[in-house]
Amino acid sequence: MPGQALIIVDMLNDFVDPAGALYCGPSARKIIGFIQARLADCRRSDCVVIYLQDAHDEDDAEFKKFPKHCLAHSWGSRIIPELEPEPHEKVIPKKRYSGFYGTDLAATLVAAAVSEVEVVGVCTSICVMDTVGGLANRDYKVRVPVAGVADFDARMHTFSLQRMKQIYGADIVT
Repeated sequence: MPGQALIIVDMLNDFVDPAGALYCGPSARKIIGFIQARLADCRRSDCVVIYLQDAHDEDDAEFKKFPKHCLAHSWGSRIIPELEPEPHEKVIPKKRYSGFYGTDLAATLVAAAVSEVEVVGVCTSICVMDTVGGLANRDYKVRVPVAGVADFDARMHTFSLQRMKQIYGADIVT
């Protein structure tokens, strides 16, 4: 659909595979089917598909807060096989929580004339919420389906959904 985009946040081996360095737990595995369906719908309707990919340097400052994860070009930083991008779909590596920080996400959305964005992926309370905040600050209409996001902390997941709705004006779809 012209003007619409699907942003898939950090559906990467280190977060979604049980062998990953920062495995988010079973809730991360449970959203794969939903995201696959949304991705298939988006591909059929020709909306823009964007993958955000945590891709850290070996000495990234984030490793002072979290264990080492998603090193650039590593197995852990790869998108899970179930959601393999098609050649024409945009994959944006990032080094921080927000998909906008130090990336070309803003320019990509503008170039594609996007006005509405659906956001799915992990973790609800970190990279999903920070990216939704960036979208809200740029006046995009944002939709976050509850079935398409997951977090390692159920309490923070719930809080983040409420915050995205109340503060960022995101449409939280149950």
